Amino acid sequence: MADLTQKPIDHNVDAPGEPISERKRKKREKNLIYYPLGTIGRDMMYYLFTSCLFTYIMLTKQLTNSQLLAITAIMVAARIFDALNDPIMGNIIERTRTKWGKFKPWLLAGVLSTSVVIFLAFNTSLQGWAFIVFFGIIYFAYSITYTMHDIAYWGMIPAMSRDADLRNQYTSRATFCAGIGSTLASFLIPMLTVGKGALGGSAGKAYGIIALVIAILGPLFILFPLLGAKEHRDELAEPKSKLNFKRILRTITQNDQLRWMILIFLIQQIGNSLVFGGIGTYFVYFRFGYAGGLYSIFSIVGVAATAVLMLIFPALSRKFARRQLMTFGIIMVAVGSVVELIGGILLPGNMFGFAVVTIGYMLVNLGLYGFYLIMMISIVNTVEYNELKTGHRNEAIITSMRPLLTKMGSAIVAAFTSLTFIIFKVVEKTNAIADFEQQAELGKITDEARLDGINGVIGTVGSWQTTGLLLAMVIIPLVFGFVSYILYQKFYKLDEKTYEEICTQLEERKAAEVAEVSEASEAVVNKAE
Repeated sequence: MADLTQKPIDHNVDAPGEPISERKRKKREKNLIYYPLGTIGRDMMYYLFTSCLFTYIMLTKQLTNSQLLAITAIMVAARIFDALNDPIMGNIIERTRTKWGKFKPWLLAGVLSTSVVIFLAFNTSLQGWAFIVFFGIIYFAYSITYTMHDIAYWGMIPAMSRDADLRNQYTSRATFCAGIGSTLASFLIPMLTVGKGALGGSAGKAYGIIALVIAILGPLFILFPLLGAKEHRDELAEPKSKLNFKRILRTITQNDQLRWMILIFLIQQIGNSLVFGGIGTYFVYFRFGYAGGLYSIFSIVGVAATAVLMLIFPALSRKFARRQLMTFGIIMVAVGSVVELIGGILLPGNMFGFAVVTIGYMLVNLGLYGFYLIMMISIVNTVEYNELKTGHRNEAIITSMRPLLTKMGSAIVAAFTSLTFIIFKVVEKTNAIADFEQQAELGKITDEARLDGINGVIGTVGSWQTTGLLLAMVIIPLVFGFVSYILYQKFYKLDEKTYEEICTQLEERKAAEVAEVSEASEAVVNKAE
């Protein structure tokens, strides 16, 4: 591959094929343990806020269509704000110079502040428009605080190593631990908030208790990378770059592979997040019964295969090219979608039908999560491409694209979800459910009366409503998955071979620069003599 720039670089990072000293080997082993563990608590917080907040609102607040649209507008506006906030935060991290490095201060500050925001979000008795105002404040606050530690956390991967295989291990292990956090949350939260097992006897009290517990766990888990993981800090010796939009825009405009990944990853995230955005929740409750344990089973079985995938992904990536893995993934998505439709439409709403739908979702999630892992690595690998073209790595700015796009995707998912709820008149049913939940929380009715009343509401849900929810949660991920697959295969050029060529060029350039400096120093010494 031709050399694209003559600008110098100076990064002392692990390169492919570099001999590993005993000290470096121990550091890698520690990083492979401590770095991934940090995200377990973070992803419990993320799941609670992004996947449960909408459900919490629908189950504890009585909303008009106007108020539901206002909530949706706030979510979309917050994500547009994130479109500016995420790369700015990445730029701020690039400029950070402390004895703890540029990432860890933001890890700590971000996780602590996010914990406060999450506790407040799920512990409010406000209703009506007063709640809408509160929601707007708390949602924007979350956008700021979570961005702090999310960009800092994932930005550490390219700073810890340049070796492709090692990066695959960091990414897959971190994603695996993220899966542990989100899986624990997705299994326990529905079980402890809905139906007979609701803590405190109502959804409102249950969510408040869970928010407190997770707000404590988040900071505890982040201590692992804070105290145990080590990244290269050579860039800290470089002058601080100015904080401006030009650098952010220049990083994107000069990196064509990053631009394609921005589009592809956004499309993939919409398909990947739709079920957990709320549509899947109410399909399960309306079709199979108001029992948190059912949705817990649906969630944990749905993501169980992804846990295995995360563990074996490094081995798979050594045996198969990423393009091949993408092809395997889209086949799984297609097969799983057909299984979901069979279980949700053709089979009765009993446990057998529930099992078939759950297995179908597991297959879909397996394929889409495989996409997610590949997208993560593909974005990170544009760092070296950027370095080759411009002489600058811009790690934090580039890796800030991933959380930015995840949040933008969740905003679009929120819009899809709200529109689906309005079209299929879901809000009418959830308002009736929320009324029983509120009465139970205030002690006006017994737990038995709460459940009887809610089951009566579920009995009035029409088959056209459950079928509409099912079609939305199946067809949209299938279409978006196919689109992201086609775009990746056609436009993303940094395959394994090309990436190795880029790393080789960077190492050759670095060696030439070292030799040039050495020759210059020797000339100065000879002249002095």
